[in-house]
Amino acid sequence: MMRRKEGGLGHRSRTTKSPASGRARLKVWVAMGSDSDLPIMQEAVRMLEEFGITAEVDVTSAHRTPEVTARLARAAEKNGFGAIIVGAGHAAHLAGVVAAHTILPVIGVPLPSSALQGLDALLATVQMPGGVPVATVAIGRSGAQNAGILAAQILATGDAGLRRRLHDYKAGLAAKVIARNRALKRAGNRPAS
Repeated sequence: MMRRKEGGLGHRSRTTKSPASGRARLKVWVAMGSDSDLPIMQEAVRMLEEFGITAEVDVTSAHRTPEVTARLARAAEKNGFGAIIVGAGHAAHLAGVVAAHTILPVIGVPLPSSALQGLDALLATVQMPGGVPVATVAIGRSGAQNAGILAAQILATGDAGLRRRLHDYKAGLAAKVIARNRALKRAGNRPAS
């Protein structure tokens, strides 16, 4: 379900409670510099939803709406977020600006929106000065997917049910590879050694 929110585009999944504690589970804030980034950043949201994690999505800019960006970042912890995923292309300052205004873990997704196909965004995101960390994943869709998984792993440190879902996810990945290998062998082919 999409909803408008100050500073940009909003998406909110349903809020769930942790069965062990009865308290609301931590959410993940997903921010991006432009709504044109949504097709890639939707991969992060999809992974979060797969693990039952509530996500809120906003478009906000380090350069065009710096005050809004800073306010959203400063309020994230109070608003029940446990991790933040930020996608940006070109100069890609958004993740660093967000990280400067929060103590929450920030995961940067470099986006391939420039003539350099995301290399500029990768370097801008990963080269943060000491004291302002941004965990950086791969450029593009696989990076957004991994950002969703990494955010789930961060939240799982305090959620046994989420840890179980992550174990199941990893087991499912392994099962797919094993099944593909069996199919290859049944077809009379041998995997390269």
